[in-house]
Amino acid sequence: MKKLWNTLCLLIIVSTIYKVESKDATPIVLWHGMGDSCCNPLSMGSIKSLLEKQITGVYVRSLEIGSNVIEDTENGFLMNANDQVDLVCKKLKSDKKLENGYNAMGFSQGGQFLRAIAQRCPTPPMKNLISIGGQHQGVYGIPHCPGKSSICNYVRKMLNYGAYVSFIQNHITQAEYWHDPLNEDEYKKYSIFLADINQERKINESYKENLQKLNNFVMVMFNKDTMVQPKISEWFGFYKRGSVNETFTLKESDIYIQDKLGLKEMDNKGQLHFLSVEDDHLRISDTWLINNIIDKFLI
Repeated sequence: MKKLWNTLCLLIIVSTIYKVESKDATPIVLWHGMGDSCCNPLSMGSIKSLLEKQITGVYVRSLEIGSNVIEDTENGFLMNANDQVDLVCKKLKSDKKLENGYNAMGFSQGGQFLRAIAQRCPTPPMKNLISIGGQHQGVYGIPHCPGKSSICNYVRKMLNYGAYVSFIQNHITQAEYWHDPLNEDEYKKYSIFLADINQERKINESYKENLQKLNNFVMVMFNKDTMVQPKISEWFGFYKRGSVNETFTLKESDIYIQDKLGLKEMDNKGQLHFLSVEDDHLRISDTWLINNIIDKFLI
């Protein structure tokens, strides 16, 4: 009888610990990339399931930009990036499960969009930002899209026509992080999203203060990336001014040297992490995610 009682007591203790762990699991917010949606079972749906499997009791919210999956996918091409960020900010503030803070994982363009959330929307607090293939200095090259997408073809035509034309800047998502190294002045003047969050025109001190509230800012680059041009944008680098061949690193950039976003200070404190995957854009295994992201930054 005593042995049975001791066993029951142990089970109660283990059960209590389990419940505490479940309750204390930091929620996770996911933002998908171009051409994807919140709930695709082969992409975000799979990531969501993996996180829920690996982290006991975790609440995972995969962002839907629109009222359904079709709108969500279309809005990744045709909705103003600033409007998307404003919409998500409202969604996060109204989600009671996030009020004590959350971790964020952005995939491809979702990476820079979630960084904009960290800078512009500090409530609820973002704890860790994981950017997987995000283009933090933008792109200068028209990406390919999965399948034969008519929207992709339309976007390509618009970007070829002129990324900094007002109508295109306001209505083509990819134009809003288009960064022309051959015409930096035009980029800084007319980019309505990227030039703003990268403090290219004027310094917004709240952007810097809010970003520095992160515990960790993790950037994942795909070393064999054929979609993002240049791929070093995934580590906050880019093409040198006037060149489409030579690149610079984050530490060589004005953003870092002048510490416009507080990244230099964050780096000195060990808050910046640069990881890489030996594969093409967003080709990432569950094992890699578990070992390098989930176990290190999300648990």
